Amino acid sequence: MRRRTRQRDVNSPPSPRTCEHLAEADDAAAPEPRTSGSCQECAELGESTWAHLRMCLTCGHVGCCDSSPHKHANRHFQDSGHPVMRSVEPGENWRWCYVDIRLG
Repeated sequence: MRRRTRQRDVNSPPSPRTCEHLAEADDAAAPEPRTSGSCQECAELGESTWAHLRMCLTCGHVGCCDSSPHKHANRHFQDSGHPVMRSVEPGENWRWCYVDIRLG
């Protein structure tokens, strides 16, 4: 029995399991981090306490995560619209899309 494959209509929305932002984000083409080992805004405030750091794959902005007091990575997304951040923590290589609320 031959199984038919269904093609997605180009005008229909993508499957909820997919995220175009994560698919388009290229770690190999990512910019260098603007700050190394610190949250850009926290450093400007003279603070050095945060939970984890995230880097914007569009511009290299480094901000603290949502578990940190100031949530600067999320604020960067709100201000810039840049959708995908990646962890800059040692041993972590995941990415997060703020638009589609997806881990990749």
